[in-house]
Amino acid sequence: MPDYVAPTRDMEFVLFDLLDAESTWRRIPALADVTRDLVAAVLEEGGKIAAEQLAPLNQVGDREGCTWSEGSVTTPKGFKQGFRALADGGWLGVAGDPVYGGQGLPKMLTVALEEMFYGANTGLYLCGTLTVGAATCIANHGSEAQKALYLPKLYCGEWAGAMALTEAHAGTDLGIMRSRAEPVPDGSYRITGTKIFITYGDHDLTPNSVHLVLAKLPNAPEGTRGISLFLVPKFLVDADGSLGARNSFASGSIEHKMGVKGSPTCVMNYDRAIGYLIGEPNQGLAAMFTMMNYERLSVGIQGLGTADVAYQAARQYASERLQGRSPLGSQKHDAPADPILVHPDVRRMLLTARAYNEAGRAFAALVGRELDLAKYSPDEAERTRAERFVGLLTPVAKAHLTDRGFEACVMAQQVFGGHGYIAEWGVEQFVRDARIAQIYEGTNGVQALDLLGRKVLRDGGVTANEFIASMRGDVNAVAGEYRDALEVAIDRLSDVTRRLLARAARDPALAGAASVDYLDLFALTTYAWLWARMATVAPADAFGAAKRHTAKFFFSRLLPRAVALTQAIDGDSAAIMGMPDASF
Repeated sequence: MPDYVAPTRDMEFVLFDLLDAESTWRRIPALADVTRDLVAAVLEEGGKIAAEQLAPLNQVGDREGCTWSEGSVTTPKGFKQGFRALADGGWLGVAGDPVYGGQGLPKMLTVALEEMFYGANTGLYLCGTLTVGAATCIANHGSEAQKALYLPKLYCGEWAGAMALTEAHAGTDLGIMRSRAEPVPDGSYRITGTKIFITYGDHDLTPNSVHLVLAKLPNAPEGTRGISLFLVPKFLVDADGSLGARNSFASGSIEHKMGVKGSPTCVMNYDRAIGYLIGEPNQGLAAMFTMMNYERLSVGIQGLGTADVAYQAARQYASERLQGRSPLGSQKHDAPADPILVHPDVRRMLLTARAYNEAGRAFAALVGRELDLAKYSPDEAERTRAERFVGLLTPVAKAHLTDRGFEACVMAQQVFGGHGYIAEWGVEQFVRDARIAQIYEGTNGVQALDLLGRKVLRDGGVTANEFIASMRGDVNAVAGEYRDALEVAIDRLSDVTRRLLARAARDPALAGAASVDYLDLFALTTYAWLWARMATVAPADAFGAAKRHTAKFFFSRLLPRAVALTQAIDGDSAAIMGMPDASF
């Protein structure tokens, strides 16, 4: 079973040396009490929970999976205790509203905690992230009574959360959903419909679950403009917070999946279940996007966490497995062979995974900073700018972190050779677990289309160019060996964005044809900016030397992929759209 060690040293480096988090927190009253010592203590304790409580259950969850019986789901052995460790330690309320029992810590910090918990046990922590996401939605859109009743229970992990969007005939196209909500005289609603792919739709980790369900009111407008959001508890809740009767919904079955087998994925049947409107009628999708955007960043971090634990396992294996001799000459004279870490191709795979993981960690923290500024900054202009940056960067975080995360897991498996295909070694589980992150919470193709079609083309490139300008402003401050390459990369992204804006008006298929390549180019350029800055501020010790060497590898071997991406983006969309349907 692979061990997990939280990368707390690198997390602190990203927060304090790269992003200078303390300067941000000092000028925000709500975060002014957050100090480096506090953050170090939180990261240390979070790492212990991840390594000691969650990681030992990861392979257990994969082997046992979940079981379904007469509408109820049982999770794998030990999962209850693992979830209680998260709940009792306060880890589900770290960013929550202090008025309702949360700790009010910055998102910049909680993204690091999420990486730990995902890296240690994705299947288990999915219940945690859905609980946090449900609380976030209620905190932003619920009534005062709903906040007072539900948030304390969610923050402390006494109850769990889930979201119910997808229907069998309506995946991404939520506007054609069939679930209905009928108003009744007491102000509640009766929810009827069937949802699929509902993560932790039913389970035994907590005595109650709070479902956020999308449904349509009678005579609602067609399409997404007619969707409302409802809070539907598994057990009805009395005014004092005590549990009452069982609500009229249940799991019809659970899915048999490729990975994350410790996490139940349920078909949920709502049969006139009692629900309560969140926010305004027909405004449910906007309210749900508060949770979905949280979950999209969170799923990106899931890809990062899984990639990092896979890298850790491969690095350990490569340092111990003896096979062949180094091309530079024997390195281990007292052994029959050298560790495979001496071989160039093994080093290429490990460095690729490491370079993407460490840049991804910095990128996640950057998005976390923008979320903090959007929520807490006393400056209205800064809040508005941060909100636009969050909208721009969230699809990049979800898609690129999960795409590169899966790539890193496959490379880690390859380092193991034949042993990587054997379950006992654990690394093949990481490959299977990582794959779903590219699919759910909006497939990565949808994320790419969101970035280019909605976030870049729709506003005429204003936000994208503003973010590009913020990167360009750092060029002269980075180490000289990276300055020219970074400037070329930023100019390339700027030029590609300009050309896309010019071409889009005459080519309606352009956004869909170019979007995936554009997202990758955007991410690679942002990673180059982050790597140049990390190499510049890295300390003069072994940690800093490794950081600078990884930066050199990124600029030498990974950033050149941007040239091919640019050529693909500049290609005609007819190469994709020209083939007749029948020819497929």
